[in-house]
Amino acid sequence: MVGDASPVAGRLVSLQVGTPRVATTGTGRVWESAIFKEPVAGRVFLGRTNLRGDVQANRRYHGGPDKAVCCYCAEHFPEWREVLRIDLPYGAFGENFTTGGLTEDVVCVGDVFRVGDAAVVQVTQPRQPCANLSRRWERPELPRRMEENGRTGYYLRVLTEGEVGAGDSLELIGRPHRGWDLLRANRLMYGGDAADPGETAALRDLPALSAEWKRVLGRKLAKLDQT
Repeated sequence: MVGDASPVAGRLVSLQVGTPRVATTGTGRVWESAIFKEPVAGRVFLGRTNLRGDVQANRRYHGGPDKAVCCYCAEHFPEWREVLRIDLPYGAFGENFTTGGLTEDVVCVGDVFRVGDAAVVQVTQPRQPCANLSRRWERPELPRRMEENGRTGYYLRVLTEGEVGAGDSLELIGRPHRGWDLLRANRLMYGGDAADPGETAALRDLPALSAEWKRVLGRKLAKLDQT
């Protein structure tokens, strides 16, 4: 594996899949989403674009090769449960992988992990929290708070297909973009550091970064050039 690998390892605490369903908000608005993920016992095949049994409702913003797997960190759940006063189960953030030991300050854009014995995945971008999180938990402020504290979760592309299951190890086997942890990326996307054209361009140009984030950062740079 090209790049620097350090002794970073995590664990797949819980595995979830889901299909689109129709729901109604407290104000009576009807909406459809696959954010309602349910835990899976046993092993599940991880393909190039998703886990078997997992379907995205809006393929414009979710799913595809750069977003085959959505991850959220088990370490964040206790504080969210206290802040939101909801007994949030794993999968509450619409994540497929609930990970342990791999928070946004530890994981870098482009990190490559072996999951269990066979599958290999790569971190493509931090997650961009969407309105479906607000609708599911009726907390309009939730996406903004996730952006502000950097606890967004992240997406994976699949380099090698294989079966995965809760309890699998997540072993770092490649780190091509050392220093580009996901908190740094989130600060550039959502915080004041986004006004730094050099940093923004450097993030956009990382080869492992998702095509979507490259486009968004390109638009940010175009606006910065006009100021």
